[in-house]
Amino acid sequence: MKNKSILVLSLLCALLTGILLSSFTNKTNIEYDFQQVTTIESVVPAGAGRSRMISTSPTGTLEESEMKNFFSISGINFANVRANDKATTDKISQLVNNGWTLEQVTSGVYSGTDNNSTGIFITRYLFKKVK
Repeated sequence: MKNKSILVLSLLCALLTGILLSSFTNKTNIEYDFQQVTTIESVVPAGAGRSRMISTSPTGTLEESEMKNFFSISGINFANVRANDKATTDKISQLVNNGWTLEQVTSGVYSGTDNNSTGIFITRYLFKKVK
């Protein structure tokens, strides 16, 4: 009788362990889609540069839209900076409202000349979403 009780208890423990392990392993198999949005803002005097927002979907589809240049003939154009901020936040809002989560933001500056009078300001926004 004692051996039978130990056997039943052992089988019950093994069953419960299997159930617990399977519930933990199912949660670690979550798959995600990723989407990247890149803003490239031109830092070129007199507004001669080109600025863009490029969105890359999980399938590789590209969407490109124009952005304003930081500079105009008279120097920094704050109306253009505001317009770029609005375009960027509108895109982020659109993605978040569609279930995407902002995962990471990376930015950098490239000054292409010795006197740093031209260059680009680039920001990458990485979004993820459960498949």
